[in-house]
Amino acid sequence: MNFAAPLLLSLKLSLVTTILLFIVGIPFGYWLVFSRIRWKFIIESIISLPLVLPPTVLGFYLLLVIGGNGIIGRWYDTIFNKTLAFSFEGLVLGSCLYSLPFAVQPFQASFAAVDRKLIEASWSLGRSKLYTFIRIILPLSRHGIITGCVLSFAHTMGEFGVVLMIGGNIPGVTRVASVAIYDEVQSLNYGTANICAAILLLFSFAVLAVVYFVNRRFIRTL
Repeated sequence: MNFAAPLLLSLKLSLVTTILLFIVGIPFGYWLVFSRIRWKFIIESIISLPLVLPPTVLGFYLLLVIGGNGIIGRWYDTIFNKTLAFSFEGLVLGSCLYSLPFAVQPFQASFAAVDRKLIEASWSLGRSKLYTFIRIILPLSRHGIITGCVLSFAHTMGEFGVVLMIGGNIPGVTRVASVAIYDEVQSLNYGTANICAAILLLFSFAVLAVVYFVNRRFIRTL
């Protein structure tokens, strides 16, 4: 089996998902830390659902929403004249939802760890909240941002249940690395499956090693 195509598709999916989660997760994390709204715990619970929800359950409900009879699916089909389910775009949507807590929670924790005295000092000098966020909060939160991005990327690389439910197994379109390994196991090609799984194992280990290395270097510089 040619494992290069599924692996490259997984890398593409992980990269796109990580970029989108960075864009969406940063304001989410900031709002969760600095908002005084009492019911924000509900938003936190919704964001954290993928941590405890079986991937097949999330994938099933996503399929109902983005399928041909779903609200989002019909809207997408009307505008772009193609289905969202069983497409790369559908995989991106599912991956973003499934990996959302892996981005938002590290962002949130790093924002909360910033010394409030520094933030209040910036505000007292007449600096806007946006200026304070860009010049003070973001630089002091870089370790959490790096962690969130790397974990999101690695988690997306290993997705199986969600991507299989909403994307199926279309070569070159939705057949990612984890699905390709599953196919090899189903075909009793354990040797090929072992090689492919070892590649993902080594990749995941390398990603985690980078996270711990970067965070340790950051702690030493404090």
